Amino acid sequence: MSRSRENSTEHASADVVIVGAGFAGLSAAERLSSLGVSVLVVEGRDRVGGRSFTGEVAGVKVDLGATWIARRHTAIRDLAERVGCTMTGQFADGRNVLWMAGKRRTYQGTIPSISPAALVDMARVQMALEKLLSTIDVDAAWTSPVAAQLDRISFGEWLDQKRALPSTRALMAVVSKVQWGASPGDVSLLHALRYIRSAGGLEHMLDVEGGQQEERVFETTQEIAVRLAERLGERVVLDAPVRRIAQDDEGVTVFTDATTITAQYAIATSAPAHRADIEFEPALPEASEGLTRTWRMGALSKAFVAYEKPFWRAEGLSGEAITDTGTVFITFDVSPGEDGPGILMAFCDPRVYDGFSPEIRRKRVVEQLVGLYGAQAETPIDYIDHCWGTDDFAPGGPNPAVAPYATTSYAGALTQPHGRVDWAGVETAGEWAGTMNGAVLTGLRVAERVAARVRTAERSLG
Repeated sequence: MSRSRENSTEHASADVVIVGAGFAGLSAAERLSSLGVSVLVVEGRDRVGGRSFTGEVAGVKVDLGATWIARRHTAIRDLAERVGCTMTGQFADGRNVLWMAGKRRTYQGTIPSISPAALVDMARVQMALEKLLSTIDVDAAWTSPVAAQLDRISFGEWLDQKRALPSTRALMAVVSKVQWGASPGDVSLLHALRYIRSAGGLEHMLDVEGGQQEERVFETTQEIAVRLAERLGERVVLDAPVRRIAQDDEGVTVFTDATTITAQYAIATSAPAHRADIEFEPALPEASEGLTRTWRMGALSKAFVAYEKPFWRAEGLSGEAITDTGTVFITFDVSPGEDGPGILMAFCDPRVYDGFSPEIRRKRVVEQLVGLYGAQAETPIDYIDHCWGTDDFAPGGPNPAVAPYATTSYAGALTQPHGRVDWAGVETAGEWAGTMNGAVLTGLRVAERVAARVRTAERSLG
């Protein structure tokens, strides 16, 4: 890689330029470097990590974005271990709280036990989902045998057709808001099935013990990316949003506000909707353009409320709660230990949250925690939140909220290279789409493919 400065514009070159310093981009850069391919990673934000972002409340670092790592997430676990990060179990001892239809109850297990009828209905709907999941090709759901039929309706419309009880719908709404940052009616049934299948099934998606919420990273998930970027050193450039990518038969040229980078190939890790923020020359094909327009990002907000101690534990509560009304719709206990501080992580509905001042947001969250956990929740010692839907750069998350028809129409463009530009990122994953593990796997997969193209080009020149 070489750099020069000419007329106050920096010029750089590498074999491969990577757009985005999230887990996909950094993993691709590390793998390419290990294969002897020179790389340069350009990131529009002033930090690495993408949708993993560290905050601090009551002196404790917390995950404002991506949080959990399952036992089966071997790629991200291996990466965390290599950079010296450690896992800590998600606290789940005790009874969970349920606020539904204006009543507060407690329960144990993953599925709230409102009544025998509610349990039977949830089991019935889950069995119907499992039957549909068996038809889904996790690597290309849009080519599945009944994909067109499944993509015609929303997840919410399917629940209507199944005449799901309000309790079942409420739980599925929580799943939808956490996974896609949208309500079931906003998400195609096929899109929902693709993500549920990629997560290892509904039970694995929902469970703490043995499931997708089993462990957190003690140092926070962004710290994994920070330490990996430190290993890559000057090959990672921050505050460098990519404005244009041009290509011809000789290579690619990537333009940021201050730098022009030439390379043989490029890897873009932007979410499909954010590919539209980059001008491509030649232009993207029609299917890719359609992908950027229809695969809009969902929106999800998180708040962390700190107390002197995790007082709910003394009352036999796990700190996990589900609600069907208000700003907060699910909570978890992310306290560092019994001695405090006690920290509740709350997922918040952006429709009744993002547009208000920090003071009002805090007031709304605390009031709801009082209803869930009692009067002691009224006096927190600290508070922090983050609204991903209003993020300054590449807003939205955690995943795309894809409406009916858009998966079968455009998902084939997720991984189809555009000439010398290849794609990675969590949305392009098959298995583990929507997780940090999936992001790492896509980076490794595309790195191998692009390295092979570089070697082929070198042999032809030789």
